[in-house]
Amino acid sequence: MSDVVLEIPREAVVGLRVPGDEAGDAVCMAAAVKFFEMGQLSSGAAARLAGVPRVVLLARLVDYGVDTFRLTEAQLAREIRLA
Repeated sequence: MSDVVLEIPREAVVGLRVPGDEAGDAVCMAAAVKFFEMGQLSSGAAARLAGVPRVVLLARLVDYGVDTFRLTEAQLAREIRLA
């Protein structure tokens, strides 16, 4: 595991509307969600980055307006046939 030290300006912490000791967690969650949304991390890897179980990450996606599942119509039709 790599340690990264990030200085968060006070005004950013205030803007996040979280207690100062939770700002790091909020930034990690936002980064994890964004990397997942961009397809750079799997949901499992994003969850590890955020420091939460995978199901928690997937549940939190809605808070960020990110779709949990991204299937094309053809992929969805195939999944329905296989179900």
